Amino acid sequence: MSRHQDSDKSRPGSGRQGGYKKDSNSRGNAPIRKAPSKFKTKPEAAKDAPKAPKSPKKPSNPDEIRLNRYISNSGMCSRRDADIYIQSGNVKVNGEVITEMGYKVKLTDTVQFDGVNITPEKKEYILLNKPKNFSTAGDDSQGSTNVLDLVRNATKAKLQPVGRMDKTTTGLLLFTNDTEIIQKFTAPNQRSSKVYQVTLDKNLKFEDLEKIQKGLTIDDHRVYVEEITYIEDQPKSEIGLKMKTSNVKIVRRIFEHLKYDVLKVDRVTFAGLTKKNLPRGDWRFLTEQEIINLKNA
Repeated sequence: MSRHQDSDKSRPGSGRQGGYKKDSNSRGNAPIRKAPSKFKTKPEAAKDAPKAPKSPKKPSNPDEIRLNRYISNSGMCSRRDADIYIQSGNVKVNGEVITEMGYKVKLTDTVQFDGVNITPEKKEYILLNKPKNFSTAGDDSQGSTNVLDLVRNATKAKLQPVGRMDKTTTGLLLFTNDTEIIQKFTAPNQRSSKVYQVTLDKNLKFEDLEKIQKGLTIDDHRVYVEEITYIEDQPKSEIGLKMKTSNVKIVRRIFEHLKYDVLKVDRVTFAGLTKKNLPRGDWRFLTEQEIINLKNA
């Protein structure tokens, strides 16, 4: 036995010739420790246990609506902006300032937004090229129907005609549920211009044309027009009349005052709106730009 071998026997832990080998914790030989699972298995009894019944949802009242949605539906602003106005104290319900988020109102409540009464309907604006035999009033005469019949299927909003037209008058007629626009264009001092083409039973004398241009006194009221002309390439019985009134009766009274019979009145422009691409009896929604122009007219 060599000295080297004897040395190894006295140190059995060296393990070179099959002696005791100590467990190593060097890389790759560390004992594996299993971490407890985060997902615990439910006991069988818990799996089979019946679920507690959910409490029934409280039925929503169809006659109530969130205040921010009410404002948004009115067309004043978005729901997010409506919340800002509500928090700022700019909204009243039945005369009381409301700042509560999620507040619900009834459709019969009076809601003021920034001092203006509003309705939950989105504002709609429809332009009709009105044909004959349709009236803005409840006319029960034979062969006459209401103009609302022509736009009834256009929207669910409750529209009203802006101004009045008898059954024989044709041309542009605006419908809306915007009460401010209705009041604006039916007020006596409104400023928007309308153009009418008037057909008379005979040629209009030039001196009568000048009288109309200077202004007439009719039923103790002074009536002024912006412009009156003969229609180019038409008989002198075809007259163009520009004035601010939306009352067609005044247009007729001007010529009847001078002993002319009015055969036809056709409104060809209304506050900047025209009949372009709008055949008789047809209607269309106003564009966003036209609505802006209308409000600024």
